[in-house]
Amino acid sequence: MHTKTDSEDTSLAPSSPDNSRPTAYYVQSPSRDSHDGEKTTTSFHSTPVISPMGSPPHSHSSVGRHSRDSSSSRFSGSLKPGSRKILPDAAAGVGGRHHRKGQKPWKECDVIEEEGLLEDDRSSKSLPRRCYVLAFVVGFFILFSFFALILWGASRPQKPKITMRTIKFDHFGIQAGSDATGVATDMISMNATVKFLYRNTASFFGVHVTSSPLDLSFSELTIGSGAMKKFYQSRKSQRVVAVSVIGNKIPLYGGGASLSTPSGATPLPVPLKLNFKLRSRAYVLGKVVKPKFYKTIDCLLTLHPQKMNAAISLKNCTYT
Repeated sequence: MHTKTDSEDTSLAPSSPDNSRPTAYYVQSPSRDSHDGEKTTTSFHSTPVISPMGSPPHSHSSVGRHSRDSSSSRFSGSLKPGSRKILPDAAAGVGGRHHRKGQKPWKECDVIEEEGLLEDDRSSKSLPRRCYVLAFVVGFFILFSFFALILWGASRPQKPKITMRTIKFDHFGIQAGSDATGVATDMISMNATVKFLYRNTASFFGVHVTSSPLDLSFSELTIGSGAMKKFYQSRKSQRVVAVSVIGNKIPLYGGGASLSTPSGATPLPVPLKLNFKLRSRAYVLGKVVKPKFYKTIDCLLTLHPQKMNAAISLKNCTYT
């Protein structure tokens, strides 16, 4: 420290009132140039706040303008790398709750709206995946149905073929008797064997074959019946099926009066009718494609007494 001279005291004396002048403070507040969701440039404006002690003289207003200009130039530009970014909440804390006229406060809902838009975009992107799964299921169902329809259409023409062969009577006799109620009538007993050829013409599936009872009738009266055992016939194969038709003491109730003799053997030819129905079912594609084939067979034949124990050809047959 050095001792002040009189000249220095004289030069500094007029400026002493400036030391008692209140200090000017500058408050920085953020402003947004755009409020439509676009990127905004954050600038900080310096607003002078005068101490309650007094106001600065007009002679020093240039110093305040210079300070504001330098402050604005420092904060209005882009932040340098490595500097801390001031968030809207921090800027609002610095600027307080007071804003300039015409300046709108920061909207906190913008962040929420943007997050909602992001969630909508994610949901819209995940929607096609569900659509792909649904399209795959629908496409698979359509293709499977189309394939099943092709198999069904291809299997329909491949119907099995039945050819009646022979019938042989081992026993056929009429004798007097009575029914279950005690009414006297002629009773007929017979035993015969029916043979037919079954051929599966299908090239890619087998069939399960069943049949209704084989009924042998005389004058609309059933005198014998037989049941065929169900069987499975593989593709492009055939077999001869033999079925026993048996009748035991079937009452004729006057219908066979001309056929009865004391010996029990009939001297006259006996017209008979044989009828039954065959059912064939194929499982081409599991239980989805199950073509069914029905064949009703009616045969007319005549039993001659001299042809007993001999095979009678079944040529007069209809297949429907």
